Amino acid sequence: MQKSIPRYLLFKYLRFDKDQPFIMLSKILAFLGVSIGLCVLLVAMAIMNGFDKEFERKLFTMNYPITILPRFGASVDDKLLQELRTKFPNLLFSPYIATQVIARNDLKLEGGMLFGVNFEDEKKINEVVAQALENKKLDNFDILIGKGLRNEFGLDYNEKITLIFSNLNASGLSLIPQVKRFDVKADFSSGLLAYDKAYMYTDAKALAKVLSYPQGNYDGVHVYSSKPFDDIKQIEAFLGARYASIGWWEQNGNFFAALALEKRALFIVLMLIILVASLNIVSSLLMIVMNRRSEIALLLSLGASKLEIKKTFFSLGFLIGGSGIIAGVILAAIALWVLGNFDIISLPSDVYGMSKLPLELSFVDFCATLFGAIVIVSLSSYYPAKKATQVDILDTLRNE
Repeated sequence: MQKSIPRYLLFKYLRFDKDQPFIMLSKILAFLGVSIGLCVLLVAMAIMNGFDKEFERKLFTMNYPITILPRFGASVDDKLLQELRTKFPNLLFSPYIATQVIARNDLKLEGGMLFGVNFEDEKKINEVVAQALENKKLDNFDILIGKGLRNEFGLDYNEKITLIFSNLNASGLSLIPQVKRFDVKADFSSGLLAYDKAYMYTDAKALAKVLSYPQGNYDGVHVYSSKPFDDIKQIEAFLGARYASIGWWEQNGNFFAALALEKRALFIVLMLIILVASLNIVSSLLMIVMNRRSEIALLLSLGASKLEIKKTFFSLGFLIGGSGIIAGVILAAIALWVLGNFDIISLPSDVYGMSKLPLELSFVDFCATLFGAIVIVSLSSYYPAKKATQVDILDTLRNE
């Protein structure tokens, strides 16, 4: 008897009531609102995650997982490089010389950063450089520039580009900036225009000659690690205080903090859609309670417990909202499959660095969204269920 009352009332109140058609309409709206709201939220989180991971991958490549820099008068040379390779055989190292330059072509000027690297080492840790130099070899004063800069200046391969350096040379009674022309042999595309217009690569020995660096000395070392968060601690412990080890995430902390804040704000805003939709659950259940007051009072007078009545209406609300959650997950899976397999939305590659919409729904985001929706549906079902148990039996049976 105790088990049959909630089950009987549940299916009875789910049926269409000809006298109160708006109750069924409210149930349908609640179901659709929860399902569509959850679908939109899951798709939006997948897109946000996709963009985060894509930008993270690009910044990981161009900023390098770990960068070692000297401080307190320390030097970065071949001896240090050999010690690092011996101590950390699982890591890849690429020493570099870096200087700011101004690229000039006819009347156009563009500021940038010139890196002097050993291209064989650099190709091992930078897939962008590796792709650009596939079947190509650069030496002496050859240069690799970004596709953005090449298009800006309208340069062809084997043409020369003039670079103005910040170091000064004496000329008569004045000092003039040093100028050197390099042969454009290849170009790269990182997917981020800021790097494609600013970064340039040449041979480390050639740049050392221009800047008058001692043989075998560098400005720093780029390090490739598949686990940079762990390896950076070991490198810091090995090098001590004379060298600084900087992770790629430290160089772009504000950028990723802004993305995380935007993601949280989007989650809260879209969760409000589910909250608004769940109000239809509250309204539909309250309408059932008001229309079934005499029936509820009669059941309570005949021995039905308040727990059974509460369980009935809570189950009814959770069934409506829960079915909406399940439908929303199914709709989101279909939407993500369609967006991932068909080019419905195309992105301008020159702006975003990608032409296809990136999608990646993390397990944590999925669980957080599901948990939030379940909490909202549960709270929306609890209030009408509690209200149903507060029916005054004597007053209701006397008047109704």
